[in-house]
Amino acid sequence: MLSWNEIRHRAIGFSRDNRDKTSEESDKQSFWNDFFHIFGIKRSAVASFEEPVKKLSGNLGKIDLFWPGKLLVEHKSARQDLDKAHAQGMAYIRGLIDSGRENEVPRWLIVSDFKR
Repeated sequence: MLSWNEIRHRAIGFSRDNRDKTSEESDKQSFWNDFFHIFGIKRSAVASFEEPVKKLSGNLGKIDLFWPGKLLVEHKSARQDLDKAHAQGMAYIRGLIDSGRENEVPRWLIVSDFKR
């Protein structure tokens, strides 16, 4: 188990290393891998990228980062509309429920554009 001092040290490094990231496509995976590392968690052990889920339209969508039962992340590039990202995340949660995956509905929904 990591000490609070080590978590603090890693969080400062995370902030420094990610302060200039702005692109959803090229930066989100390293951003979230680095975030989980702060707490000593290997992201691939708990969460996946681009998790497929059926949307209300019947089309397949992909959740940017998904930790079943815990966390759903919709990540956008810098200065993109976070209200739209929030609506997208909520639609994915509805899709999980409608497809019988209620036990995977996350406790938290995070939307981010790297800057907010």
